[in-house]
Amino acid sequence: MENRFKKPLTAEEREAQAQQEISRIKLPRGREVFGIVEQRVGGSRMFVKCFDGKRRNCRIPGSLKRSLWVREGDVVIIEPWEYGGDEKGDIVFKYTNTQVNYLKNKGYLSGLNELEEF
Repeated sequence: MENRFKKPLTAEEREAQAQQEISRIKLPRGREVFGIVEQRVGGSRMFVKCFDGKRRNCRIPGSLKRSLWVREGDVVIIEPWEYGGDEKGDIVFKYTNTQVNYLKNKGYLSGLNELEEF
């Protein structure tokens, strides 16, 4: 008979899993920018403060709607729209806490301290 319950991970296994997660971090390409979710508006839409200094009304596209759960304060990648790109955009990716710490240490999120006023 098989054991149906998973055994808890040891500290070494958790560290190895975190390192594996960090090794494949997605970075913004092309027109994409980093952003921080400020406020949820409803209907899979939210206001995001982007690192290029703009505040955009962003949505989660239909293909990601069920799999991407976003809360206020999350660091995300935004793809601005071609028309109305200064005001609207799509949320393409959300970072985990481990990935955010890695990006801070590597200097990718140096604009994060400037955006956090509170």
